[in-house]
Amino acid sequence: MATRPRQERDVRSRDVQDGRHHRPRASQGGSRVSRAFVVDRRIRFSDCDPAGIVFYPQYFVMLNGLVEDWINELGVSYHGLVVDRRVGLPTVHLMADFKAVSRLGDRVRLRLEVVRLGRSSLTLAVSCTGQKPEDVRMTMAQVIVLTSLDTHRAIPIPADLRVAIEQFAFQGT
Repeated sequence: MATRPRQERDVRSRDVQDGRHHRPRASQGGSRVSRAFVVDRRIRFSDCDPAGIVFYPQYFVMLNGLVEDWINELGVSYHGLVVDRRVGLPTVHLMADFKAVSRLGDRVRLRLEVVRLGRSSLTLAVSCTGQKPEDVRMTMAQVIVLTSLDTHRAIPIPADLRVAIEQFAFQGT
């Protein structure tokens, strides 16, 4: 198993499925710099095209899983939000840049940071790297709007989720 980067040592982590979740300390500097939610993951056969490299839409599937894992890690049940509380989290804007290929069997690091927390939306910065931060495979900017699954209209971010995001992303910054 690959070792965590120096800045991520001595922080809480736990195994999740085939990867490891890390909750690194908040970044230093800047007034509201988010700390990151990080998951190490192996590239699977189902992620790849016949050439053995990640088929680019699979990064969007990985992103969706990363957001679900992050919300659960915040202590707010993703299932509970969607099924019980009827809160949707659709992506309304997504920009992606693909920098290098990821191949079957590679271990990659998915990283999510909160860029902006609005009344009913949040903007995330997501990246996929090899085990070295400079080995960037893909970067994305994503805007999620919280909606009522009954009316399909934007709603304020539920208070418990807002508090959890603020405590996770900006605590100590």
